[in-house]
Amino acid sequence: MAILPQRFAPDQCQAVAREVLAARRGQPGALLPILHDIQDRLGAVPPDLLPMIAEELCLSRAEVHGVVSFYHDFRASPPGRHVLKLCQAEACQSMGVKTLTAELEQRLGVSLGETLEDGSLSFEAVYCLGNCACAPSAMLNGELHGRVDAEELMALLAEQETLA
Repeated sequence: MAILPQRFAPDQCQAVAREVLAARRGQPGALLPILHDIQDRLGAVPPDLLPMIAEELCLSRAEVHGVVSFYHDFRASPPGRHVLKLCQAEACQSMGVKTLTAELEQRLGVSLGETLEDGSLSFEAVYCLGNCACAPSAMLNGELHGRVDAEELMALLAEQETLA
């Protein structure tokens, strides 16, 4: 899997985490807002910040890791400049998303769950975009697309200049 380099040095990441933790100190149920704030500022929740977060919230590292790994929107490294999410849920499966996924992996040169080495595109699985009547569904940079095929998605990506 191609991993992008961190956008920020570890000391910068820790400074951001300290600011976020201070701003949320004493707030009940602060774990999710803290994780979202850190990811909004850094593009990811770096794993080396989890012990600091756990200590501040009096949680175990396992509890914090469990939350980060449970929610698919949290990431350990920043995403590519463009993010293509392809629904893998049952309605999309019944409409051929497995074949579509394989074709896109071959054409893009990246597997589901990976980012291109140049950092231009992250290709991710999601499990329901709420667009089941228009399966298979994809989301490119937050924009929902239904009844997609490989040609349409490649054209959308070309429009975004991810393949240039």
